Amino acid sequence: MFAKLERFKSKSLWAWLRALASSASLAFALAACTAQLADNRQATPNDTQKPAEMSPATQREHVRILAAYGGAYEQPKLEALLTQTVDRLVAASERPDFKYKITILNSPAINAFALSNGQLYVTRGLIALANDTSELASVLSHEMAHVIARHAAFREDQARQAVIFSRVATDLLGDPQMGALALARSKIALASFSRAQEFEADGIGVGISARAGFDPYGAQRFLTSMGLNADLKVRSSGAGETSTDQRPPDFLSSHPSTPERIKNVRLNARQYVGPGAGKRDKNEYLTLIDSLVYGDDPSDGFVRGRRFLHPKLGFAFTAPDGFILDNTAQAVFGVKDGGAQALRLDVVHAPNAQVLSEYLDSGWIENIDRDSISESTINGLPAATATARGNDWTFRLYVVRFENDVYRFIFASRNYSDASEHAFRESIGTFRKITPAEAASAKPRRIKVVKTAAGATVETLARRMAITDRAVERFRAINGLNSGDKLKPGELVKIVVE
Repeated sequence: MFAKLERFKSKSLWAWLRALASSASLAFALAACTAQLADNRQATPNDTQKPAEMSPATQREHVRILAAYGGAYEQPKLEALLTQTVDRLVAASERPDFKYKITILNSPAINAFALSNGQLYVTRGLIALANDTSELASVLSHEMAHVIARHAAFREDQARQAVIFSRVATDLLGDPQMGALALARSKIALASFSRAQEFEADGIGVGISARAGFDPYGAQRFLTSMGLNADLKVRSSGAGETSTDQRPPDFLSSHPSTPERIKNVRLNARQYVGPGAGKRDKNEYLTLIDSLVYGDDPSDGFVRGRRFLHPKLGFAFTAPDGFILDNTAQAVFGVKDGGAQALRLDVVHAPNAQVLSEYLDSGWIENIDRDSISESTINGLPAATATARGNDWTFRLYVVRFENDVYRFIFASRNYSDASEHAFRESIGTFRKITPAEAASAKPRRIKVVKTAAGATVETLARRMAITDRAVERFRAINGLNSGDKLKPGELVKIVVE
């Protein structure tokens, strides 16, 4: 968080709220491999274009990707490992003449994708989850397989059709909400349709890893960690046990379910070698990612429990009790009680001369109760508030002027009550300017690699984590440990520290 949204004009509260409350955001469902949906027609591997060169279209997409994922994460030794791994995989691939360029994205999201000209992207969140070089190689080879199999060009055409369908609904039918819903449904259908391509990419990728000398079972181990991490996210959100298809969007969103993929990659790996063969380099890999930033980068704002603090923009606020916050490039989102309550915070430019009560009634949000609009101050900052109502939801809106920007809060409750009104009012009351000392003291959480001592257990090491919420489950997830797995004295493991 977060880009300043000068062009954010959506009047529809219902669209983002339905997506947020369901924990399966329709509009942003294609979290994995979605960069292949860009306008890349001139960037497909062919005999006329040199690999890894950018056409104007892929250059624009590259810039958009960097903006959406917090820019590039620069760590020379880690970049060198990735480049060496990619070069080794390319030499063993079906296209050894094709060159790739890899970028590490400064994002806690667990994601990787490829543009069809050979631009590879991997987030530091994914790097932090992997536990050896072969696991990382399994992800890279999978994305290379999408390029080799020309999936990118096919999915681009499908995405373009979805956009055209959305524009028809919006422009001809005069219904922006229907257009957005049509686009979302088209993208969901596209994600489901691509499952066969994902299985194909798994098969190609495992073969590349095995021929390159990596342990091909790395794909199985990484997908196991992905499953543990996805389950943890669901339980942390308070949504309870859900099927894989109901999990929050991440690397698995446009992929088959974890059990299916694990079985598929294991069967593919068996065609090459038995378990235990191939290069893993676990200790070397873990040593290299020691001190890697984990979670949000404070320069982009970060979540600590219910509190959000942004050192660069200079503010902080605390969500109501029971809310789970998520920091994204577009906004800060929060949910409670599995989606019965929700919040959103974003920031826009607004002229200093514009009266905040008039801004609330300027068409930003539909169904405003004009009689509810009032002005006030929040910790010395000019503010205004109002309510809006839908069929099943009540929204409490706040706008706060801070320096040259306006911060917009949307609190929502399915069953609005005096208690929820009080909770929302208390939360907005925590919005304040932070001191320079607070900004300077904001430090990121990092991966720390430690050697297990004799007698060490998952529980004792989890107590050393800077994260107290579900620390044991989180320790198992980042180390790829199932519930029955035990630690061995002298092995390297990851913990999260501040």
